[in-house]
Amino acid sequence: MKIQIVKSKIHRVTVTQADLNYVGSITIDQGLAEAANLIEGERVQIVNINNGARLETYVIFGEKDSGTICLNGPASRMCAVGDIIIIIGYCYMDFEEAKGFKPSLVFPDTRTNSLK
Repeated sequence: MKIQIVKSKIHRVTVTQADLNYVGSITIDQGLAEAANLIEGERVQIVNINNGARLETYVIFGEKDSGTICLNGPASRMCAVGDIIIIIGYCYMDFEEAKGFKPSLVFPDTRTNSLK
């Protein structure tokens, strides 16, 4: 049996940009994404602390160490610049394997979106 579990999480980052006229996705500072073990094109869930919205999109990398967190396309309607969000990546694993799995968790500084 396979189950879906949390693989990656960037906990509490600040949205720095919102671009409605982009094709779609979330642009994440490459350093933050790599620290959380996220790859470009990976499906992620976005949880907005400010308004309770939850949405799914995919990752694209922004400039490394820039602190960029940009919601693109329709997702930009669900998060405003300055909102605090959580970014979660999931994976499927065998039930027994999942019992011992440890996700990659990142807790950046919400003022700068940098790793502490």
